[in-house]
Amino acid sequence: MGSGQTALQRAAYIRGSRETRTLHTSGLGNRGRDTPGDRGMARAALQLLTLLWAATRTSTQTRSSCSVPSAEQPWVDGIQVIMENSVINSTFPNPSVLIAMNLAGAYNVEAQKLLTFDLMASDTADLTAGQLALTIMALTSSCRDPGDKVSTLRTQMENWTPSSLGSYASTFYGPSLAILALCQNNPETTLPVAARFAKTLLASSSPFDVDAGAVATLALTCMYNRIPVGSEEGYRALFAQLLKKIVEDISTRVRDNGLIGDVYSTGLAMQALSVTPERPKKQWDCQQTMDTVLDEIKEGKFQNSMAIAQILPSLKGKTYLDVPQVSCSPDQEVQPTQPNFPSPVPTSASNITVVYTISNQLRGVELLFNVTISVSVKKGSVLLVVLEEAQRRNPKFKFETRMTSWGLEVSSINNIAGNVNDKTYWQFLSGKTPLIEGVADYIPFNHEHITANFTQY
Repeated sequence: MGSGQTALQRAAYIRGSRETRTLHTSGLGNRGRDTPGDRGMARAALQLLTLLWAATRTSTQTRSSCSVPSAEQPWVDGIQVIMENSVINSTFPNPSVLIAMNLAGAYNVEAQKLLTFDLMASDTADLTAGQLALTIMALTSSCRDPGDKVSTLRTQMENWTPSSLGSYASTFYGPSLAILALCQNNPETTLPVAARFAKTLLASSSPFDVDAGAVATLALTCMYNRIPVGSEEGYRALFAQLLKKIVEDISTRVRDNGLIGDVYSTGLAMQALSVTPERPKKQWDCQQTMDTVLDEIKEGKFQNSMAIAQILPSLKGKTYLDVPQVSCSPDQEVQPTQPNFPSPVPTSASNITVVYTISNQLRGVELLFNVTISVSVKKGSVLLVVLEEAQRRNPKFKFETRMTSWGLEVSSINNIAGNVNDKTYWQFLSGKTPLIEGVADYIPFNHEHITANFTQY
């Protein structure tokens, strides 16, 4: 408990004087004798102050200061337009995109309306806890009532347990989103569920995952900031202890150029480091991270709508903790003018050669193979074009895809499909380095060797 108390004192100092003034002016210092009526009035006043504090505390706490220079703003506006335009042609209503649109302020109001209505009408019966949580947050940020989706999510989390304490770290990603969505809806009823989740995460022996750690930080920060009055202080100490551990883990993933983990995990990590009450020992240079992200945008790295949705809030000075504070304006009759923005220099139309290997060496799988082909495609083509050309030339390279929130995912090659129960999937590598972009986004270079390896995690 001693270390928890130290963490609480440090967190109170970081949050600054706003909360201190609230506590001092609420009459909680030394008082003379009071009557039962006075105590009742004091309790009522305290409850009111607590509600007001909980509603504003998340968005008003001290954040790491960094911003997009005005000269670079067209690049940010540009990827926002790409993200919003993806809504019209997508068959996959993505709640992360709607959250980003609402936090940033949408340019394409029609796309915003369409996505809102699609999510309101969507069937949530088969959604995971993480998908359901994002849907709730998307509707909340649109000032729409998520209805019974909240109680469904709460039931899911009350029954949630990881398969083992050594479970793959990313398995905590969805439950972290669930805790965040439930916290924003009703922190009091979420407290026991969040505490059980925090204890499980503390006991986990799985390798650290930046994305899961970032979302867990946002969820725990929400709970830490909104613990109801009268709750045991042990809850705050528990959340502070876990926050300190996770934030230190995130800080060790900050690279020399400022990116955190990789370019696509940086957006969520920026959100986490900007609002956590527990600061890492090594000071984070937010502006360096921001500048490097802008350089990556100029290189064309952010064309995927999901990748944009995760980086855009930080570029606009927002985080997922701001979801309950989004101000919904009335429907606009005139759509705002979309900004003009620079585009990456187009590539030439010359051909390149890509070496492509498909490999399944997992024991217990019926068909083992390792086959390589060289294909010629237009320079600037995405990896999906390489797969299609290989399939056209050799039936062994037949593949199937499925749509996810991150775009197309290769689910099967040569009739061998990934399986959640077996923890198998098709991993794509450049040389020996795993790709961090999907087949519809990654652009191979000349003479690159791409391998699709059937892998178990």
